[in-house]
Amino acid sequence: MSSPPPSSPSTPAPPDPDPQLPEAFHYTPDEEKYVLEADALRHRQLRSALLYGSSRYWRRRQRVWPSVIGGAILIALICGVIALIGAFGRQQEVNEERGWGTRVGQEMIEIPELDSPTQSGRL
Repeated sequence: MSSPPPSSPSTPAPPDPDPQLPEAFHYTPDEEKYVLEADALRHRQLRSALLYGSSRYWRRRQRVWPSVIGGAILIALICGVIALIGAFGRQQEVNEERGWGTRVGQEMIEIPELDSPTQSGRL
């Protein structure tokens, strides 16, 4: 970077010595400010590329976490239903082993008699 001779703030920049030069090579006041801004922009772009990947349309991408949470809730509900069905089936088997009536429509429900210690002592 070439530094022009210091000038007072009220005097305008000196005219370019060669008007044939492209505009990119003309003298720019506060060039350090623009270099720092460009560097900050490059850092933001690199940070965004690391965070969001190489997709140009990262704002349009669907978020993954709501799908993951929804899937976990769905799996938990399915496991709960399977556990309830299994527990109900086991309870039906236990009821049949104990002799409790399970056929409601065909016969009357049998109510088991509870053996109390006083009844078993009398004969």
